[in-house]
Amino acid sequence: MFDRIYIEAAIREHPRTLALLERYPKAERVNCERYGEIFNPNRQNFRIQKQNPALILAEKRGTRVLPTPPDYGLGADRHYYFSHMLNCLYDCRYCFLQGMYQSANYILFVNFENFRSDIRTTAESQPNKQHFFFSGYDCDSLAMDGVTGFADAFLPLFEDLPNAWLELRTKSVNVKPLLNRPPLPNVVVAFSLNPEPIAKSVEHRAPPLPARINALKKLSEAGWKVGLRFDPLIHFENCIEVYRDFIDHVFDSIPIEAVHSITLGSFRSPKSVFKKMESLYPEEPLFMGNLDLKNGIVAYKKSIESDLFESTRKRILTHADEDKLFPCK
Repeated sequence: MFDRIYIEAAIREHPRTLALLERYPKAERVNCERYGEIFNPNRQNFRIQKQNPALILAEKRGTRVLPTPPDYGLGADRHYYFSHMLNCLYDCRYCFLQGMYQSANYILFVNFENFRSDIRTTAESQPNKQHFFFSGYDCDSLAMDGVTGFADAFLPLFEDLPNAWLELRTKSVNVKPLLNRPPLPNVVVAFSLNPEPIAKSVEHRAPPLPARINALKKLSEAGWKVGLRFDPLIHFENCIEVYRDFIDHVFDSIPIEAVHSITLGSFRSPKSVFKKMESLYPEEPLFMGNLDLKNGIVAYKKSIESDLFESTRKRILTHADEDKLFPCK
C-alpha cells in the first residue's frame, strides 16, 4: 500500500512503528527528525502526491485534545476533537484538508497511549459532565483502520468512561472491527452522506452510497448507534427534489431508533482554503458560480443556500424528531 514510509526520530522504536514497518517490508524507509520537514514545506503538489501518498509515522506533541468551535456539538456539556491522523484516504473535492495542508501524505501519530491518557484526564476532570470526543476531523476515522488499528485501540477506553462519548466519522464501509465486538452505548458511528449524483461526481475514491447505507444497516442491526451527517449540502440542477428523495431513501433504510443524531450543513469554506482548492482543480464545476464571499467564508448565495437547507431540514423532520437534528449554520 505504501512505497515510502517516513519515520520520525522520537518514535523509531515505538511498538506501533515497528509493527507497521514489519507489515510493509518492501516500503522505502526514510528517517527524519520531525514530521514537519516532510509535511510542511511549501510548493508541494497536493494533486500529484494524492495519487500515491507516503506514510509519515510521527509523535503528536503538545495539546492532543482540543475544544471544538462554539457552535459545533451534539448536545453534550463539553465537546472536543482529536486527530490521530492527518489527511484522508478519499479524495472528495469539497474537503477542506486539500486546502489546509501543503502535503497529501498521511501522518499517523503512533503515540495512541498519550491520546488515551489525555481523553481520560479530560473526562475525569469533570465527572458530572458529559464529554463528546470527535475523532474524524482531520481524517476519516475508519478508512485506514486496517493500517492503524484505531478502533481496537480506542473503543476499550470509552467502554470504561461512562461520561464520555466518541464519534467515529466516516465514509468507510470497513465496519468489521465494530461488528466483531458488542456495541458500546456511548459510541456513535457517523456516516457522511450525499445523494448518488454527488457521491459519484465529487466524492472520489469513497465507497458508493449504496455500500455506505448497507454498512449503516448492518451497524444498526448489530445494536450500534449511528449518526447521519448530511454535510455539505451541494447545489446542482434539481437538487431540492433529489435531496428529498435521497432523505426518504436513507430513513427508509435505517430504523429511526438506531439514529443517535443528524447534522445538516451547506457547503462553506474559509477564503484561503477555497482559493487553494480552486487552484488545485480549476476545472471543477463545484467551484464555479453561485458562490459568494462573506466575512471571509465562501458559500452559496444566500437564497440558494436557504432554499436547499430549509427544504432538506423540513424533509428530515418528517422522519425524525427535532431533538435529533443539529444544524450547522
